[in-house]
Amino acid sequence: MSVSGNDKSVRRRVITPTSDPHNTDPLLRQRNSHLYENKPNGCERAFVEYNKIKWFWAPAFFGFWLLLYVAISIPACHRLPRPLSIKDEAKYPDRFIAERAELNLQQLVALGPRVVGSKENEMGAVKVLSGSVQKIRSGLGSANDIEVDVQVASGSYVHWTMINMYQSIQNIVVKVSPKGTNSTTYLLVNSHYDSVPGGPGAGDDGSMVATMMETLRVLAQSKQALKHPVVFLFNGAEENPLQASHAFITQHKWAKNCKALINLDSAGNGGREILFQSGPNHPWLMKSYRRAIKHPYASTMAEEMFQNNFIPSDTDFRIFRDHGAVPGLDMAYQYNGYVYHTRFDRPEIFPRGSFQNTGDNLLALVREIANSQELEDTSKHAEGHTVYFDVMGWFLVFYTETEGIILNVIVSLVAIGTCLYAFKLMASNSGIKLEKIFKRVMHTFVVQLFAVITAVTLTVFLGWFMDLVHLPMSWFTHSWLILGLYFTTFIFGLAIVPALYYHYTQHDKLPIGQRVQMLLHCHCLFLAIFTIVLTICGVRSVFVLMLSCLFYTMALIINLATKLHSKDVAWVIPHIICGVPPFVFFAYFSHGFFLTFIPMFGRFGENVNPDLVVAVFSIAVGLLTCGFIVPVLHLFRKSKTIICALLAITFVCVIIAITPMGFPYRPETSVQRFSVLHAKRTFHDADNKVRRQESGYFIMPQDRRTYSVKHDVINMTLAQKIGDDCQKEMMCGLPLYNQRWHKTRQNTLWIPASEPLLGSVPAVKVISKKQVSPSKIRYELQLSGPDHMALFIQPLNGAIMKDWSFHQAPLRLSFQPPYFIYFSWGVNGDPLNFWLELEKPKGDFKTPTFELGLGGHWTHHKEMLTPDFKKFLDSFPKYVDATPWPASYETWIY
Repeated sequence: MSVSGNDKSVRRRVITPTSDPHNTDPLLRQRNSHLYENKPNGCERAFVEYNKIKWFWAPAFFGFWLLLYVAISIPACHRLPRPLSIKDEAKYPDRFIAERAELNLQQLVALGPRVVGSKENEMGAVKVLSGSVQKIRSGLGSANDIEVDVQVASGSYVHWTMINMYQSIQNIVVKVSPKGTNSTTYLLVNSHYDSVPGGPGAGDDGSMVATMMETLRVLAQSKQALKHPVVFLFNGAEENPLQASHAFITQHKWAKNCKALINLDSAGNGGREILFQSGPNHPWLMKSYRRAIKHPYASTMAEEMFQNNFIPSDTDFRIFRDHGAVPGLDMAYQYNGYVYHTRFDRPEIFPRGSFQNTGDNLLALVREIANSQELEDTSKHAEGHTVYFDVMGWFLVFYTETEGIILNVIVSLVAIGTCLYAFKLMASNSGIKLEKIFKRVMHTFVVQLFAVITAVTLTVFLGWFMDLVHLPMSWFTHSWLILGLYFTTFIFGLAIVPALYYHYTQHDKLPIGQRVQMLLHCHCLFLAIFTIVLTICGVRSVFVLMLSCLFYTMALIINLATKLHSKDVAWVIPHIICGVPPFVFFAYFSHGFFLTFIPMFGRFGENVNPDLVVAVFSIAVGLLTCGFIVPVLHLFRKSKTIICALLAITFVCVIIAITPMGFPYRPETSVQRFSVLHAKRTFHDADNKVRRQESGYFIMPQDRRTYSVKHDVINMTLAQKIGDDCQKEMMCGLPLYNQRWHKTRQNTLWIPASEPLLGSVPAVKVISKKQVSPSKIRYELQLSGPDHMALFIQPLNGAIMKDWSFHQAPLRLSFQPPYFIYFSWGVNGDPLNFWLELEKPKGDFKTPTFELGLGGHWTHHKEMLTPDFKKFLDSFPKYVDATPWPASYETWIY
């Protein structure tokens, strides 16, 4: 059938091109509606192409976040106040003067290393500090009085599994009281003036002693009377460890009146002091801190990490808490931990601004707590744990653990609800059924979970690989390498999995902008669920995840309220704006975290793979700082190329790690540590005849790269692992110095050498031996020797240690032998009398009953270093800090 072209009965449909969407054919209008709605304006044309951000904006995107980190977060970590000089004292008579504190430090450190038992510590330091106190006393103001007491004490306690025993150690105790007071509740402020062997101890802890002394001066000369007395404890034996604080809190006449504590210590040299322990169970102390402090720096996360032994240190805070039930605040320096416990911990590198920062804080805090009502009866205010953190050093956020639980749950539930509502709107706007949207959500959630697993796997693998190829700690000096090695690897893994998913499902009806939003919502759901789980587990540090969810939810609510969520790209603007505050805070928080931990890897021991730990830290920090940033990369054109460029950065940084730039150590600034003892070992048989005797260098490595010095140190190629002796001899047959050495003794090295020069070696004299029952025997013994000794006791032939004159806890708690007793003395080296009572169930005392090991340490006798030993020490590279002393170890059978 043919139809004439002029036949008017036939309706023709003519589609005329038009720019007006209302005059467009309805079928085409529905099909292409999003093209009209999303027609780009001039600004969008500069950034957007085909509903994606142009690829060349990717460097600007990365640069934006890097600029925030460099320009805001890092400076906030290092910001210090202007230090006041003595010239400013007339203008600020009631202020802390940093220059005076600096002079105090110089005077103390001029004595040299101050080891317990040395003249420098027991006479020199006591004289210097007592003289400073007397000078302050001569300028006493009209409001307060000063009392001074030099305590000499002996005692013992159990430190981990070691009995820590001391004799005649000293404390200088100063009490500042308002005149005419009848108050019986005191505030205690503590720091220690002793140092480790070979270390000047400027940062640890001379700086805090100097700060305390200046604070004491201001309070003593002030016209403002305190409400309650303040006790300043300058303790003389912290490095032994923690002996003088135990002596004070268990024996001093003022100890029972001390109801709160401010403990001051250091794991570095300068910077800002961080509050890393509070309470426990006394929130009022944090309220006082928040009200008083001028330069806040505090972290609940640091507290939880410290109390779970992630940090290889301990402080007097534990002694006051465990042996005196005194709640308090524990603060310490942690910047420049490279020089901590080395000979480079000098006063000239300690910033004067750090004195002012800590002095301002301490003076205000002492006044606040000493004048507080809560100090009168602290037991009434024991209300549970707290959550606290500072924001960029500007102010402190603090709330109780219960309030934290409520806040975490509410924010998590709101985040989950908001994301679910966003999914519903996504279905409504796209015309896709809600069931199908949730099916996509499940797929996306799995993809995001797999992305996290991939990122974790790749990052951990790199940490394992770097150690395998003998390149650990390449970031030790140049910490920026961590960004290039581990952060870029983590971000690559987190981004590449969704990128591949989008590539293979590119024909999905949902626009890419909606799909990226779905990925972000799924990440928020993941964090919210994780927040609830960790909250249930009692982890207070989960506040960081809560904050991440909070700010993302805020951005999502803004997008939903403004309907920007329906746009392909515009929703990114509120997302980025709301992402800036948490990023800046988390970057600030993480930068301080890495500043603290990177130097610590120089003393984590040989067993720990530091790159593996850094990889795990990078995963946690990367997920926190970049979890809501990385998905935005999928909005860029050529996104897979951009993501793969991150992996290229990792490869470049691996190459840098191979070069000299990646070598971990530098002289004086970032050194490698070794403890080196010139030791003599003597072993006796059952007849107490010498069965083995040898001399050599006993080397205790403190990090992973012992092999770095293999080709430099004399006879280092002859070094033998001590492992075989650990199977044959008690305590590996070594003069172990303390509990940390005890834990890592199997990693030590032994190099045969000439005999050391020793003083009076430890000796035990049998005063009496008496069988007190058919199955029990009692030995009364006397120990004499140098001011640092170790006793190791191993029952033999079925014997059981039933009683002794030492601390009873190891026997009561059934510690496994051999028993370790560490003994040191200060001003009085009189012999130590002790007794042992052992039982043999069969009553057979013809066979040996126990083996006794005696370790002696001459930790502050440089004159005893032999020429051979000095030559050996000089062969260490310049980047090594070797702490040397002579030592002996001798065993006897009884």
